Amino acid sequence: METEAFAAEWIAAFNALDLERVLSHYAEDIVLVSPVAIERLGRDDGEVRGKTALRAYFATGVYPGSPLKFSLRNCYRGVASVVLEYDRHDGRRGAEFMELDEDGLIKRVVAHYVSTGSKDR
Repeated sequence: METEAFAAEWIAAFNALDLERVLSHYAEDIVLVSPVAIERLGRDDGEVRGKTALRAYFATGVYPGSPLKFSLRNCYRGVASVVLEYDRHDGRRGAEFMELDEDGLIKRVVAHYVSTGSKDR
């Protein structure tokens, strides 16, 4: 899948608030590292490991009636990876480095967010 198509589908899945569609982008052995995971899960390493744990983690934000919404700013193609930069519904900006497996599924993601003290939120 081309980078732009991948990015558009990933954003659309989250904006549709369709948890199964969102999870279809991730490998079974996914590792997600995010500062939000530190906040929500209280884990110092910010890691969510495996699709079952990812389902539970995403279910806290991806549900009918959730305010969650992303707007794609940029997507960057790498070698077996992409970076998606987006704005969130709450005005925060994020970027996620996503390493892909041989089937084009996300096997590792490292999320980054603009610091709340930044002028460029």
